[in-house]
Amino acid sequence: MIQVTKPLLFAVGGAHLDRRGQSLVPFVPGASNPGIMREEPGGGVFNALRLAVQRGIAAEILSVRGGDRIGEMVAAAIESAGIHDGSVVFMDRATPSYTAILDEHGDVVAGIADMGLYELALPRQLRRRKVRDSIAMADAVFCDANLPSDALQRLASLTGERPLFALAISPAKASRLAPIFSNLTCLFMNRREALALTGLGPDAGPNDIYKALHADGLNGAVISNGGEATLAFSGNDVFTIHPPAANEIADVTGAGDALAGGMIAALMRGVAFDEALREGLAASMLTLQVHSASARFTRQEFDRALAQIPAALA
Repeated sequence: MIQVTKPLLFAVGGAHLDRRGQSLVPFVPGASNPGIMREEPGGGVFNALRLAVQRGIAAEILSVRGGDRIGEMVAAAIESAGIHDGSVVFMDRATPSYTAILDEHGDVVAGIADMGLYELALPRQLRRRKVRDSIAMADAVFCDANLPSDALQRLASLTGERPLFALAISPAKASRLAPIFSNLTCLFMNRREALALTGLGPDAGPNDIYKALHADGLNGAVISNGGEATLAFSGNDVFTIHPPAANEIADVTGAGDALAGGMIAALMRGVAFDEALREGLAASMLTLQVHSASARFTRQEFDRALAQIPAALA
C-alpha cells in the first residue's frame, strides 16, 4: 500500500483560554447585561491549526503556557485535535487568556488579552535546537502577532525559503509584523488591522488598502470585512469575494482564524490562490454558525458551505 504523507505546517503563537460573555439583550455599555459565559481553549494559531488539520494538513505547534488547570485544558485540546505539541510549560506562571464581551448579535464590543507570558517566553523558545529541527521538517511555517517583533524577525530568518503565513491578531499588535512583510507569503487580517497597518482613514477603499500594503513590501494578504467583500492579493493579482449573507451568526470569535486555517491548508495541498480563498471563506462561514472558535464539520458539510461561496472576482 502506498502511504501519502500529509503536508506539515509548523506554527508558533497563541494557544490559550478564550472566555466569552454574550449579552442576551441589546447590549448597553456601562451596565449589567443578562447573558451567557463560555470558555474553551483557543488562540489565533491554535484555532487556525485545528481547522487546517480537518482539511488534510499535519501540524505542530510551539506555544507557552502555565502549570495550571487552564494549561492542562489547552494541552488536552491540542492532543484531541491531533496536533503535535512542542509547547513549553512554566509551572510558576499563569496560562494566557483572552476575554471578550459580545453583543446580542455575536459581535465583539470589548476584549482583553492577558498574554504577558508570550512576550516573556516565546522569543527564548525560538533559540532552541528543536525549533530549527521542526522548521527543517516542515513544508510551511505559520505565526501570529502574539510574538514580539524581534521574535517574528528571528522566525522569518529561520524559515528561509519556506512559505510563511501570519495572523495579524489585533490592530494593537499588527504592526509587529511590518518588519517581515517581505518574508510573508500571506498575512491574514481584518479591515481594522489593515487600516492600522497602513495609516489610512476609515473611508479608504479596497484599492487604496492594496496599494499601501503592496508598496510597504507585503507580497500577499487576505483582508476580511465582516459581511462585506473580502479583499485578497498575491503579488500583482488582486481578488475580491463577497461572502453570502449568514443566516444566523452565533459568535464571530475564531472566524478569521478559520479563514486562515482553511486557506493555508488549501494552498499547501496545491490549490490555486483564488480557489484557496473560497475554501477559507467556507471554513469561516461554518465557524460563524457555532458557539465555538473551532467548528467541527464533515466533508459533506464543508462541501455544501463551499458551494455557497462565489468565484473570486479579479
